[in-house]
Amino acid sequence: MRALISTWDKSGLDTFARGLAGLGWRLVASGNTAAALEAVGLPVEHVEAVTGSPEMLGGRVKTLHPRVHAGILARRDEDADVATLEEHGIEAFDLVCVNLYPFEDVTARRGVTEADAVEMIDIGGPSMLRGAAKNFAHCAPVCRPGQYGAVLEELRSSGELAPETRRRLAAEAFAHTAAYEAAIATWFNAREEFPDSLVVSLDKVQDLRYGENPHQGAAYYAERSARRHLLSRVEQLHGPELSFNNLFDLNGARALAREFTLPACVIVKHANPCGVAVAPTIEEAYDRALASDPTSAYGGVVVLNRRVPLSAAEKIAVSADLVFAPEYEAPALDAIRERRKMIRVLVDRERRKAEAGERSYKRVLGGMLVQDSDAEIEDRDHWQLVTGELGEPQWGDLVFAARVCKHVASNAIVLVKDLQTIGIGAGQMSRVDAVRIAVEKAAEFGHEPKGSALASDAFFPFPDGPQIALDAGTTSIVQPGGSRRDEDVIGAVAQAGAAMVFTGRRHFRH
Repeated sequence: MRALISTWDKSGLDTFARGLAGLGWRLVASGNTAAALEAVGLPVEHVEAVTGSPEMLGGRVKTLHPRVHAGILARRDEDADVATLEEHGIEAFDLVCVNLYPFEDVTARRGVTEADAVEMIDIGGPSMLRGAAKNFAHCAPVCRPGQYGAVLEELRSSGELAPETRRRLAAEAFAHTAAYEAAIATWFNAREEFPDSLVVSLDKVQDLRYGENPHQGAAYYAERSARRHLLSRVEQLHGPELSFNNLFDLNGARALAREFTLPACVIVKHANPCGVAVAPTIEEAYDRALASDPTSAYGGVVVLNRRVPLSAAEKIAVSADLVFAPEYEAPALDAIRERRKMIRVLVDRERRKAEAGERSYKRVLGGMLVQDSDAEIEDRDHWQLVTGELGEPQWGDLVFAARVCKHVASNAIVLVKDLQTIGIGAGQMSRVDAVRIAVEKAAEFGHEPKGSALASDAFFPFPDGPQIALDAGTTSIVQPGGSRRDEDVIGAVAQAGAAMVFTGRRHFRH
């Protein structure tokens, strides 16, 4: 048996190659790989001896040769292929172990030059892997160190690799080379906002407990080119496996929590915020967020941006399905674990700031809608006060309300008082209904709308929506403006003695 080995990443290679040699395999290797194997005392035949040609162009050409690729691609059950090998004195390869130049690692570095990036485009490696994957019935492709142990174990126990193992290795090899090519294409296309061809490559991070419903299987994949993702630098400390809905809600809650630098708590249920507050302490922020809508918050995802003390943990453990925070006091974590087995506890070890400019993808029938991610709320200096007067507390509530509203499904209305949501109307076909729901939510849980601030994710086409809130006691409104009937809306707000601000920017979320 004969193996061709050419790897950039040498981790675990000595053990794998030694295992093959111990089973009687002959090893053929190129360049630095051959030197690494010889350094640990393994007998290696150099690729140059196989091809009869030296490496060329500074190593760019070494395995691109008929004596290599014919040995990989020859079908042992085809008489013509076997005869061709014999005619030209070519030996077949039974296994190809290749991993590729670290293109993504190099291009992710700050200040990398185009010349450096181009040199990390592997040509021979993908060719050998694809050849072996195509001829998997006769030549097994091994493309990453994580496969070494299982391959060796099967060879030792069975003497050969089963057809299904070969098929799985081929699938992984093709996925590996496809992702590699996608990364290169993405790098070349980086100068174009929306290139003609968009290749998205995903790597599985983990299996999930279930999908949107228990009868649906699910897994979480991260975009391969992303430097950070939803669960990067995140550790689960307690609770059952994560589900699809856990992660979808966590994504929304994390995005909203990033809007605030003060101690903040965000509670999300079914992809919408149901309670948000900022306060002098994280415990107070949680209490006020929960009080916004305690019924909806039950079984929700709780995200906090400060260390969780014991006093807050004991309350969170009562009703949350998942809690996410940068740190927990030791007694707090113990209390959560003791009180509820089914609550998921995640710790966020990410300290980098969120990167701007990520694309947003939405699946549709047979395709994908692609857009820039929604921009941050503009500084209030760019907003226009169109009627009334505002003190600093009212300005604070309007900015807070606008930040929350951006993360609520359209049509979205958010009522706020003293930096606490008191009523949220989400996902309604009618903006009037969204206002009505927000006001009714406030009344349901004993919140006084008098003096409240209202945010709308898009303009009001008529005065009827704002009038509901004004009649309930709302004294300030923030909305994009831009309706043909803006003057009618401004008039209604002015007549009520309230104030209104136009931002000039809509924030629909479908």
